[in-house]
Amino acid sequence: MTQHISDVSMPETLRFGYADTALGTMVVAESAYGVVALFIGDDRTRLLCDLKDAFPVAEFVLDETGLAPTIAKSAALVEAPHLGTDMKLDLRGTSLEMSVWKALQTIPPGKTRTYSAIAESLPITATAQEVGAACAANRVAVAVPCHRVVKSDGSISGYRWGVQRKRRLINRERGAK
Repeated sequence: MTQHISDVSMPETLRFGYADTALGTMVVAESAYGVVALFIGDDRTRLLCDLKDAFPVAEFVLDETGLAPTIAKSAALVEAPHLGTDMKLDLRGTSLEMSVWKALQTIPPGKTRTYSAIAESLPITATAQEVGAACAANRVAVAVPCHRVVKSDGSISGYRWGVQRKRRLINRERGAK
């Protein structure tokens, strides 16, 4: 999975399309540099609104045909995360968020880490709460696996796309589909 970091405040065109997955509908958005968003939900209209809110200066072009390979890889990542992906990501965040997201990408499928363990592993000073905030700011579901982060007691809390989806992702990765 390669990464490119670009500025969220610059006007740009983002191509997008949808995939149906075992966790619901996924909207996939791509810049000229890579995937900028993988949002999971139940309603395409709501997902598109969320996408527009996340990238307020972007122009959006529905291009499911042109994005077919990326859409297929995104859906496959939900269905079989242990296989990984070679998708290019265009991640956009603060230096702390980028550090957290990089750490999350090292957690193997089927495994979890606590917010505090992630904080302690970072090359910069961060609290468990800041790790949680970085997870909440993640726009690339599953590819940056914030669902693999749990509370210190091992329980599941908070997930941008719903706690039930987080639980299902963790269980799917552990083989309890």
